[in-house]
Amino acid sequence: MEVIETAFTPWASLIGGLLIGLGTVLLMAVRGNVLGATGILAGFMTPSSSSDWAWRAVIIAGMLTAPIAILLFTGGFPVIEVPVTRGMMILGGVLVGIGVTYGSGCTSGHGVCGIARLSPRSITATLTFLLTGGITVYILRHVIGG
Repeated sequence: MEVIETAFTPWASLIGGLLIGLGTVLLMAVRGNVLGATGILAGFMTPSSSSDWAWRAVIIAGMLTAPIAILLFTGGFPVIEVPVTRGMMILGGVLVGIGVTYGSGCTSGHGVCGIARLSPRSITATLTFLLTGGITVYILRHVIGG
């Protein structure tokens, strides 16, 4: 069985966490909106107004251009290793899409913003995400052996 090594990156993780927190607080303070990635994307695809579309477009543009900023600062793109097949990634994406639809949000909306607001629904959703993820990893690694 192949052992998957997890790289521990405390500084990059700290900086990323601080930037996510700052962005979350600024969006809530300036616009009164929750920074949830799936909600931002859904509202971008079907905006209620041009100003609603504009802030979502800026956030999505930032998400798409962030690797270029990393390239400029470090001289290389971030290395992303995904130890599953393309089919498993597609299946995972579909399952996540179904989950965020029925869960009325994603880990960023519920996990970052909802927990910070002490929302019982978001706390329950985040615990469900974590529990389901843990069970999935256990089954894939120890029961199926993949």
